[in-house]
Amino acid sequence: MRRRAVAACLAAFGLLTACTTQKSPAVDVSTFGVPGPAEPGTLRVLASSELSDMTPVLDQVEKDTGVKVKLNPIGTLDAVDMLAEGKTDGQYDALWLSSNDYLRLHPDAARKVVSETPVMSSPVAIGVRSATVKALGWSPADVTWSQVEQAVQDGRLTYGMTDPARSNSGFSTLVSVASALSGAQSALTDADVTKAAPRLKEFFKGQKLTSGSSGWLAAAYDRRGDVDALLNYESVLLGIPGLTVIRPRDGVITADYPLTSLRSTSARTREDVRRVSEDLRTERIQREITARTHRRPVVASVPPASGLDTTRRRELPFPGTRSVADGLLDSYENELRRPSRTVYVLDTSGSMEGDRLDRLKTALADLTGDFREREEVTLMPFGSQVKSVRTHVVKPSDPRAGLDAIRDDTSALSADGDTAIYTSLEKAYDHLGAGRDAFTSIVLMTDGENTAGAKARDFDAFYARLGRKARDTPVFPILFGDSDRSELAHIADLTGGRLFDARQGSLDGAFEEIRGYQ
Repeated sequence: MRRRAVAACLAAFGLLTACTTQKSPAVDVSTFGVPGPAEPGTLRVLASSELSDMTPVLDQVEKDTGVKVKLNPIGTLDAVDMLAEGKTDGQYDALWLSSNDYLRLHPDAARKVVSETPVMSSPVAIGVRSATVKALGWSPADVTWSQVEQAVQDGRLTYGMTDPARSNSGFSTLVSVASALSGAQSALTDADVTKAAPRLKEFFKGQKLTSGSSGWLAAAYDRRGDVDALLNYESVLLGIPGLTVIRPRDGVITADYPLTSLRSTSARTREDVRRVSEDLRTERIQREITARTHRRPVVASVPPASGLDTTRRRELPFPGTRSVADGLLDSYENELRRPSRTVYVLDTSGSMEGDRLDRLKTALADLTGDFREREEVTLMPFGSQVKSVRTHVVKPSDPRAGLDAIRDDTSALSADGDTAIYTSLEKAYDHLGAGRDAFTSIVLMTDGENTAGAKARDFDAFYARLGRKARDTPVFPILFGDSDRSELAHIADLTGGRLFDARQGSLDGAFEEIRGYQ
């Protein structure tokens, strides 16, 4: 089974730190696309999605240098795959990820990099509700990962974090926890991961929220109200009201946000990258960066913004080999984290006949390679009503059997009938029920408007009657074909989900991106 799907059009889009106070976590996004042709004086930069908060800073850099920086957001690990496979050649002029640590473990990616310049930094941290810190009797400056683990084991602390297979903040958090709980004195080894596995499994029982982006995670945390903490970069957590931000005393991993030149670019382009890098490291711009984004300056003469703890903390080393990094990810995905339960509510009405149905079948068949062990997958195709409910579990003892069964059901899909969106969603919630201890979600794919069964107001009333745990299950609608944007956006807003747009991008890209939220 693949550790994670590799797709050129994957991205971990998000509103992130500048938008964490929004009322709803639902966001319109598109699958990652081609950035457009090269333009003189413009740098097309493949960038970590949280860098959206750098827009005002980059506007000033453009005034200083005459170079415009156009950011195209993506998850760090997906960006490394694109770079290694040559899919950035001629498409991007630079790379700006939260860290190049994972990139350095991938020889095919590392050889495509010419130079890198750290711009700012932000350590992994824990943001805990202030009332929870008080109840736990913690002194923020003295908290260790072992204390966090003990609070989780005692049932006194729950948390959310981003998906380590797609987000560098999630991966850095995973490495930080594994390093601290294993007692590793240097870079993590396979033996360290094996040693720490029992403690890590207990630790991740406390994870109640997962996400492909920091912005959605923060909004979901605010909506839920029953999660005690978030694990993310310090800069993200400081933008969320009501959190006490803690850097564990026994160490964390820090992102250094290097602006990186690519070997495939021209000398003139690399010169533009150098000029932008130099301007970003001037005292004036460094002061603006730390004041606006809560990240730490990398120029020694510039002090961190007010509120940033300057106490020294141990810097934990990144894994020394790619096999250790990938092994840790595989262990997290298939053994350590809570399993997923997902209902795929699939429009197979008459309008899906032909190419649209073929695209759906292809996307779902490809997606099976990304399903985790222990995952429960339900296919619920609908037309005028739900046509069938087929549930499969990817059992660790025989994962192929579950995956083959999903592919067989996918190939048997046929198109006919009207479009009963809301009736089908109600059945999906009924199927999941209060559920077992798992990450639950509903994925809705439709190519049209609701034309049969329950109406929007009926579904709103149905959702309001659900118990609290059932209401915690978000719906992730996918815009496709002639679907109604406002209709699907309302569903995402109501349920705390997020809207994905496959009309301009690819359907398989949308399905893959949703994986970070399951």
